Amino acid sequence: MKKARHELILKLIEESDISTQEELLKKLNERGIQVTQATVSRDIKELRLIKQPSARGEYRYCCPRNTSDDEDARFHAFFSGSVISVDYAMNICALKCHTGTAQAACAVFDEMKWHDTVGTLAGDDTIFLLCRTEAAAKNICETIAKQLDI
Repeated sequence: MKKARHELILKLIEESDISTQEELLKKLNERGIQVTQATVSRDIKELRLIKQPSARGEYRYCCPRNTSDDEDARFHAFFSGSVISVDYAMNICALKCHTGTAQAACAVFDEMKWHDTVGTLAGDDTIFLLCRTEAAAKNICETIAKQLDI
């Protein structure tokens, strides 16, 4: 049942611009799949769905197009549509993102397993990266800014 639901979710996000969990839940219900918002949230995480700008300029769920050996391309593709600016103070990096994309961007960052990061925290439009040292924070910010040309 879960596999069929995941396949349907992937089909739904390919067919339409779905930008919220509530929209996805409604589409699933219309197709006869009765699940809770919590289940939809877990499905989104398990499928590693991300939000990217649609043709209309709004953000929508989509499936990342990378392979496991193409992490840099995934990083660039996702972050270029999410991160607006980067800065650091002492050993903390602050990444400003478009509204609603910080948590997904943070999940992508976490998967990258960057060295010298202790942990991350994401809100709606900001990501904080706790680094081991100020030098590490500076290096991460410079790397992200260079890769994204910001």
